[in-house]
Amino acid sequence: MVTMTLAVPNEMKQRMEEFPEINWSEVARQAIRQKIIDLEFLRRFKAQSTLTEEEAIKLGAELNKKLAKHYIGE
Repeated sequence: MVTMTLAVPNEMKQRMEEFPEINWSEVARQAIRQKIIDLEFLRRFKAQSTLTEEEAIKLGAELNKKLAKHYIGE
């Protein structure tokens, strides 16, 4: 295992110290692991996609509108 140092803002560190029972190193490992999984998925999806960047942006905007309407009721 490799050791890694992580810098966090002072305010965050103070708030973390309010929960001494939490293994913050494990929280960071899990977050990093999940981010890698997400990025690998996006890489595979992008490699298989035939959408242009413009089409993907348009599709994303339409999806955002529909989600906002569903959850916010616009």
